Amino acid sequence: MVAVDLGASSGRVVAGRLRAGRLHTHEVARFANRPVATAVRDGSRLHWDVLSLWAGIRDGLREAARGHGPVASVGIDTWAVDYGLLDGAGELLGNPVHYRDARTDGAPRRFEDLLPAAEHYAATGAQVQPFNTVYQLLAAGGSAPLRAAEQLLLVPDLLGHWLSGAVATEVTNASTTGMLDPRTRSWSPVVLAALARSTAGDVQGLLAPLVEPGTALGPVRPDLAAELGLAGAEHVAVGSHDTASAVVAVPLGDTPAAYISSGTWSLVGVELDAPVVSAAGRAANFTNELGVGGTVRYLRNVAGLWLLQECLRTWAEAGRAQELAPLLAQAAAVPALRTVIDVDDPTFTPPGDMPARIEAWALRSGQPVPGAPAEVVRCILDSLALAYRRTVHAAVELTGRPVGVVHVVGGGARNELLCRLTADATGLPVLAGPAEGTAVGNLLTQALATGGLDGGLAGARAVVRASTELVRLDPTGSDHAWEQAEARLHP
Repeated sequence: MVAVDLGASSGRVVAGRLRAGRLHTHEVARFANRPVATAVRDGSRLHWDVLSLWAGIRDGLREAARGHGPVASVGIDTWAVDYGLLDGAGELLGNPVHYRDARTDGAPRRFEDLLPAAEHYAATGAQVQPFNTVYQLLAAGGSAPLRAAEQLLLVPDLLGHWLSGAVATEVTNASTTGMLDPRTRSWSPVVLAALARSTAGDVQGLLAPLVEPGTALGPVRPDLAAELGLAGAEHVAVGSHDTASAVVAVPLGDTPAAYISSGTWSLVGVELDAPVVSAAGRAANFTNELGVGGTVRYLRNVAGLWLLQECLRTWAEAGRAQELAPLLAQAAAVPALRTVIDVDDPTFTPPGDMPARIEAWALRSGQPVPGAPAEVVRCILDSLALAYRRTVHAAVELTGRPVGVVHVVGGGARNELLCRLTADATGLPVLAGPAEGTAVGNLLTQALATGGLDGGLAGARAVVRASTELVRLDPTGSDHAWEQAEARLHP
């Protein structure tokens, strides 16, 4: 099996085999994901270079077939919300716009004129984020690409269309758009009717049929199969939102648990059998995203390692490049909770000079200004752990489900300092791993779809436990210190 996993800064292709109840993986290719800015009449527009990504995917698939074949199946997962538009001939009408582009500034408030926020949440159970697809479409209303389009495909579905010719939208990613009803797992007529009253017009005809993760979508296109060595390979719809695939790899057991899918973003929540659409959930900006196996991912987006990544980039551009491992070791020696920021504040969302924004926040809030890079990193990690604490506690309160452990999967599982701080902040044991959660969940969903694995989600997670050495970190220290730090964010 081959997983194509695209993140906000890089893409990779991972080959996997199931042997004796254990999953063995090998990364066969990794390539950069570099957004590009283009000039437009009113300034600039930030895009994804989807053609470069497609070239990297093809090279990776070729290498997987050559070094690990024959390939039985391929699954694709990416980030959420962004989309490509196709014309009547199936031609792409420009690179997809990046969710961090400023075109959606103010769009949620404008959409409230079409559909009040309470009614929107009642219809979709979706958190308000300015880059949700529904707001992107509102912002794109009247644009030439949208007027010319005859098909809209979310990014993983667009790449899957190029792979196999399938025209389908997988539901876990569709549930991030702000246009899907999580109870029926279908497009919301309420939201689409409201959008039709805007300059975006009637987009329902652009949307593809919905499919559940684990659906076989057909063989790889014959020309590609011949070119890349993929004869007989099946395209499988996995949890195409990368978090949905990552949650498949959360090794949930008998203890009620929360999870953190930790990467560029942190997705913090619990797995449910049914959505929770309540006024309290809307006030807390929790979302009901769909998961594999008929589940619901009740979670909130928390700004993740993006802040650290932007700091590293800024320092490198200034000629002060930092190595992450020694930097984390130095940060561990910095006094705890000296300076904390609200990582979810919109100040920290755009690209740019992150250390300067953190300094400005510290000055405004009357806290010590982090100077050395290690102090900045400690500020970020303390603040992330504080946000995780806040979000886990809110999930427990909103669902009425106690939590006894926090699972951390994804790249953040390798960050021992962040995991230790998360245990201290939440007052709960943290189980870290697998670090390659998204690719693992992608591969195991393929195995379930093609008959290589039985037992549904429970069977997949049994494989994760057998294949992963989890790291446990128990809480230490005082909860009072974290309460005081939280109070400094909201004086």
